[in-house]
Amino acid sequence: MPIHPTAIIDPAAKVPESCHIGPYCVVGAGVELGDSCELISHVVIHGPTRIGSNNRIFPFAAIGIEPQDISYRGEPTRLEIGNDNVIREYVTINRGTNKGGGTTRIGSHILIMAYSHIGHDCQIGDHAMLVNAATLAGHVTVEEWAVVGALCPVHQFVRIGAHSYIGGGTTITQDVLPFSMTSAVRDVHAFSFNKVGLERRGFSKERITQLHHAYKILLASKLNTSQALEKLKSEPAHSEDVELLIRFIESSDRGVIK
Repeated sequence: MPIHPTAIIDPAAKVPESCHIGPYCVVGAGVELGDSCELISHVVIHGPTRIGSNNRIFPFAAIGIEPQDISYRGEPTRLEIGNDNVIREYVTINRGTNKGGGTTRIGSHILIMAYSHIGHDCQIGDHAMLVNAATLAGHVTVEEWAVVGALCPVHQFVRIGAHSYIGGGTTITQDVLPFSMTSAVRDVHAFSFNKVGLERRGFSKERITQLHHAYKILLASKLNTSQALEKLKSEPAHSEDVELLIRFIESSDRGVIK
């Protein structure tokens, strides 16, 4: 069994010979790993936790830690994880609570990206995905193939329906419909150009004046983006800064924020 000499494996843990335990990992009592799991380095797993086969867990993940619930009093609740999952850096997954059924369950073929949190008593279906810093409170259900976008906080007891997609930065306080695309309103605007920052970088008054003029045409006129570009390009001797602005807009694949 390839176990790094700095790793600490409790004698009461069950670790098959096919597993790879990297530097500075800690595997506690009551932990059971399936075949061919890889703990890359600095992974902490507390028990009771049962993890299936072919799971890869990346550095600084904290798995099976006791729940963040003020009513928890040290009861031997559980975490169960299926097979073929990828758990990335700094992910935290808590065990269950007695009042929530006692077990947090993670299915199989799931990608949990960096900094995500799965609270106590959550139930995650097969093939789901949690994007970076997705945050699930306690008792959340994520059904199969659902995607929780980056930086999405999900309220306790919420259900995320199968095959749904939640856009990044969306706060979820009610159940998400299966098959749906759900996202917060993105009312984002460019209000002006970064005059103070440019002054601090040593931009001359003339350069700033030319950019101010270009942004007035782009943002404050009644012209659409194409019309604003044509007007800017038609003006004689526009500066290199304005030319950079024009090239940036013309090369955009997803459109620009105005």
